[in-house]
This record gives sequence, C-alpha cells and structure tokens, in this order.
Amino acid sequence: MALTLTVNGTSHTVDVESDTPLLWVIRDSIGLTGTKYGCGIAKCGACTVHIDGRAARSCTTKASAAVGKAITTIEGLSADSSHPIQVAWVEQDVPQCGYCQSGWIMSAAALLDKRANPSDFDIDSEFADNICRCGTYQRIRSAIHRAAEIAAAR
Repeated sequence: MALTLTVNGTSHTVDVESDTPLLWVIRDSIGLTGTKYGCGIAKCGACTVHIDGRAARSCTTKASAAVGKAITTIEGLSADSSHPIQVAWVEQDVPQCGYCQSGWIMSAAALLDKRANPSDFDIDSEFADNICRCGTYQRIRSAIHRAAEIAAAR
C-alpha cells in the first residue's frame, strides 16, 4: 500500500502495509536513522518523534495514523543543532552511550513546547516511561532546565 508521509517537511511516498510501525518506515523506508528502536512497546522512549508537534512513540504508532500529519524526527528538530534542548544537552554533557538520546531530546523539546519552565516534578512526571540505561537522569533534568533558560533568553 502506498502511503504519503510528511517527515521533516518533506513528502515521502512509501510502499508499506498500513499497520507498519512508523519507526520502521522512518528508518528503513525513508532512511533516517536518528530515531532508535528500544523496546517496541512504547516503554523506553528511544523511538520518540513529534507528530503534529506532540511527542509520540513511533514503535507503536501505525504509519497509516501519521498520514496527513507533520512528523518531525531528531534530524528535523533543527538544521544546525541550535534548538535550545540540543544546545543544553551538549552544555550539560548529557550523553554517555547516546543510544536513547534522540528520544529524550524529542520528548524534552515537546515538554518545553507545553511548559516553558517545567519544574522537577513536571520533568519527572513527563519522563516516567523514558529509560536511560547509562543513568544520566540528573544531567537530563539539568539540561531541560538549562534549555528553558536558553529559550527564555531568545
């Protein structure tokens, strides 16, 4: 079945089954590999993308459900890594292995779109189902607060 998806502002027509997870369409059909496979059951966050500006787990989102919607992957968050969360991520030296980072960054960007200055409680609540096997949770929280400062100063 041919589906047309708009990913990072570009239209892509892909020949996949309608129930194919969006993650596999993004990675295998479109060739954007920044979005990662983690658990396959929407419990780790590694596959997070934005659909119409909202964080979504692409491993459990059917490709057909994203037709006609704006999909943003880590590659489309900013052309030059200048998004406040990307800047803060580097400043706070968040990544260790880096595998889960694109999902965390996309989730954090969506949180900052909803709450310009999130509290620790907001952050902890929002990320209850995101996993970082390296355990950089304190640096992640710090980077989200720093990104809020950067965004407020722009």
